[in-house]
Amino acid sequence: MATKRKRTTHYSVAGTKLYAVRDAKGRFVDIQTYKRAHSMDMKRKSKAEIAAAKKKKKK
Repeated sequence: MATKRKRTTHYSVAGTKLYAVRDAKGRFVDIQTYKRAHSMDMKRKSKAEIAAAKKKKKK
């Protein structure tokens, strides 16, 4: 099971907003643009949304 990691906001030289994920030792694990990270977050459903959809479907 993957644990949720905190993302820190940075900016590239060009001024693009970036998200950086670090591991426990402080090393970068993943760096991606805010636009890409945000769009993926919007596409995914949270556990609460999935549970609510199942509950609604049962009725």
